[in-house]
Amino acid sequence: GERTNRFKANLTSLCTSSSPSPLVFQPKNQRNRLSVCSKVCYAFGGAPYQITGSALGFFLQIYLLDVAQLDPFYASIILFVGRAWDAVTDPTVGFLVSRSRWTGIGRMMPWILLSTPFAVLTYFLIWYVPPFEEGKVVWYLIFYCLFQSMQTCFHVPYSALTMFISTDQKERDSATAYRMMVEVLGTVLGTAIQGQIVGGVSNCPDETEHVNSTNSSRVNSPAAYLVASGVICIIYVLCAVILFLGVKERKEPLTFRQSLWVIMTHGPYVKLVIGFLFTSLAFMLLEGNFALFITYALGHRKHFQNILLVIMLSGTLTIPWWHWFLTRFGKKKAVYFGISWAVPFMILIVCIKSNLVISYLVSVAAGVSVAAAFLLPWSMLPDVVDDFKVKNPDIHGHEALFYSFYVFFIKFASGVSLGVSTLSLKFAGYMTGDCVQPEAVSLTLKVLVSPVPVFLIAVGLLILKTYPIDEERRQGNRKLLQQMLDSEADSESESSELGSSM
Repeated sequence: GERTNRFKANLTSLCTSSSPSPLVFQPKNQRNRLSVCSKVCYAFGGAPYQITGSALGFFLQIYLLDVAQLDPFYASIILFVGRAWDAVTDPTVGFLVSRSRWTGIGRMMPWILLSTPFAVLTYFLIWYVPPFEEGKVVWYLIFYCLFQSMQTCFHVPYSALTMFISTDQKERDSATAYRMMVEVLGTVLGTAIQGQIVGGVSNCPDETEHVNSTNSSRVNSPAAYLVASGVICIIYVLCAVILFLGVKERKEPLTFRQSLWVIMTHGPYVKLVIGFLFTSLAFMLLEGNFALFITYALGHRKHFQNILLVIMLSGTLTIPWWHWFLTRFGKKKAVYFGISWAVPFMILIVCIKSNLVISYLVSVAAGVSVAAAFLLPWSMLPDVVDDFKVKNPDIHGHEALFYSFYVFFIKFASGVSLGVSTLSLKFAGYMTGDCVQPEAVSLTLKVLVSPVPVFLIAVGLLILKTYPIDEERRQGNRKLLQQMLDSEADSESESSELGSSM
């Protein structure tokens, strides 16, 4: 209503009061500048995806197996089909966003606002154990797929919004750093809320207590998962409201003139996507199995939620350092150094004898690499889009497609990895609901969190070595785009003067 419009106008005014609005035409030396408040409000929009993603990534597998007590085969079907469906919806939503008409609140914002209530409802129902056995698999499959669809309707327009808050590379990089800081903080919140609330609900004995117990049964508390999901849903809504009230979308001509073939044959984009496909798979495989690994392979049942929290906190604190590193030494060097940093610690965690102190130390070091894996893909995607603009100046409205297809490949691959890893646990003899698992399960978990991710990281870094946009090319693209913007601004100014004189 009128009160909401006044509140949004006041917040927007506050966010842009320290500098001219980045969303309307400004003089050349001030155009596209973003205030700190604008960047923070924009960054809050990335939190819902990461909060829910970390909760699902770390805890959904163990929830389906030990709380909902589904057979590992059915759990793997839910995880694979859900992620595969999520992947398919990304290019679909990207196409629909590109075809959307401009409204009074923008082109991206309606998608974000309308999807939010449906997203929080379906997310909550994922963590509800229905009072029936027959059809339980269908229940989780439906609501998992529905949530992924609603989340896509939020996240794809939000990701593309990066290109519509500023056309200046430095401002976009800075806004992306703010966003990654909030997103990693979101993973901390998701891990902390879910982990701390549900981490103490098991009455299984510690490793030292079940030496002589081989048939203990896990005591579950589904209510704890509902409480955690309710808290996360509230945060989801608050972040969406802050994004809507604090960011105004800049109007651009957005048409679907280019085809998928044009985008997918742009060399830098293909190499970037394939390279990060492998490295992202490595971290997703680690994320999806780490809670089980800590619980059953390392025996730190009472500490797994705290170890996960340490990883996320370490990543959050190092995001600003990685932003400084990539601005000082370049993004490609940051990729090599940041992602490969995790390799020795992945090897160490499975080679040493189970030790709680060492596990915490390794988690701190691993979090540094997690921060780089979060920041760098989203920092480099705008460079690819700019490179495409330079080479195809007559093609407009492609931003959402670049982002959506990137997310499509990442999500589809993650669905495959989760499905395969859960099936691997079934073949290893995973016993649903038991406190003690066979030795083959421990060995399988060690393989899934160390040798396989290390191999995927190595392949990904080799591919990224061929990525052609170095600092020199990036700066050259920046100058060319700025010249194009200045030329357009001069043309608009001349047209305006001519119109006023007539």
